[in-house]
Amino acid sequence: MAGLAADGLNPDVGLLYDINGLAKDAPAWFDRTMEFVGEYGIMLAMVLVVLWCWWSVRRRGTAEESVSAVAGLIWTPLAAGIALLINIPIRGFVERPRPFLDHEGIEILVKGKTDYSFVSDHATIAMAIAAGLFIAHRRFGLAALGLAVAEGFCRVYMGVHYPTDVIGGFALGTAAALLLAPLALALLTPLVSAIAASRHFGWVVRSKRAAAGTAPRAETLGIPDPRADGPGENGLAA
Repeated sequence: MAGLAADGLNPDVGLLYDINGLAKDAPAWFDRTMEFVGEYGIMLAMVLVVLWCWWSVRRRGTAEESVSAVAGLIWTPLAAGIALLINIPIRGFVERPRPFLDHEGIEILVKGKTDYSFVSDHATIAMAIAAGLFIAHRRFGLAALGLAVAEGFCRVYMGVHYPTDVIGGFALGTAAALLLAPLALALLTPLVSAIAASRHFGWVVRSKRAAAGTAPRAETLGIPDPRADGPGENGLAA
């Protein structure tokens, strides 16, 4: 299957030339920026969005909502890792060369890519994180989805992937994150509930300020509440 999309008239190749051709007309500083953004920048932004989501959900909402969201956040990087593992045999089976090896005139912004092209690891990771974040928190998930689409565009712009490499990565990342989520969350939610009940590590799930304002709701998770009769019984989430 190494000859996949080898025909220059293939729409996949045509779109590759259209997007990658933008790099030829762009100034050198812009290409260097796109190189950094596509290789490292968006991945870093994804990590920051995950951390921002974690910081937000542990300070807002009920204890139940925090446990559910944090379990989803823990699943997010796990889903990305599983998707990458699934991609290993896929790449070996398809054996699709990088586009600059089969087509002339490709502007290559990142040198030294010698592995197979289908599917894109960057696109797979980005979409798996976006899908996982959407499970944990829809607003942050939508933000991550926008970053994932930008990542896919950058990989084609840089000349290291076909558009279908990116689409395949999006499909793989989404499938790994969503199809395995029910089982993963069934295993992770009790663990996160136990962490929330811990005196020393409960802050990982709920900030002290938020926990103080919603102490009675801990009963829904089976968490003992020593202040059940105290003045904070009817407090609201901060």
